[in-house]
Amino acid sequence: MKKTHLFFVVFLFFTPFPKAQNVDNYELGVGLRFQKTEQLYWENGVGADFTSDFLLHKKIHLKLSYATSRIGSAFLSNAIRQDNYVIGADWRFRSTKDFQIFAGLNTGFFHADMETAQFNVLPHNSMLFSLETGLFYKFKFPLATSLSIGYNLINGDGLTVPGSLFPVFYQLSVFYYIGKK
Repeated sequence: MKKTHLFFVVFLFFTPFPKAQNVDNYELGVGLRFQKTEQLYWENGVGADFTSDFLLHKKIHLKLSYATSRIGSAFLSNAIRQDNYVIGADWRFRSTKDFQIFAGLNTGFFHADMETAQFNVLPHNSMLFSLETGLFYKFKFPLATSLSIGYNLINGDGLTVPGSLFPVFYQLSVFYYIGKK
């Protein structure tokens, strides 16, 4: 029985399958994200940005990011350690130009690590849902940067949502692009 399974796995691995879509022209950017919550913390981290011709000729960009105050305001201080796991999509205006304007929707997960047992009664987790708009500039070499402002539609009230989840945030991202242009 194990030989049959092994044969089947090897057969699938080496069998050429036709491509459903031709993804010859894509862009994948990976880089650093610096985020500042209005009147609160710096949260820094990493991000990725992906687009391709099959995403409405690169007008839609899919993104993924992780930002944390652990390498921001909470680094070597007693600030609350917060983690933001975000996925989103942007619509790029002027997508064929180096200078672009974008608007998008993000969703994800927020976690605040209070680190002390006395705060266990407070909420620590929340879903994220935010609107974001900003400017994007693609350099002639494989670097790009974006500057944006966002608004969290789920805000912290301290009773049902962590009190440190503030509505307004600013982001600066720097991406290194790999892939075919």
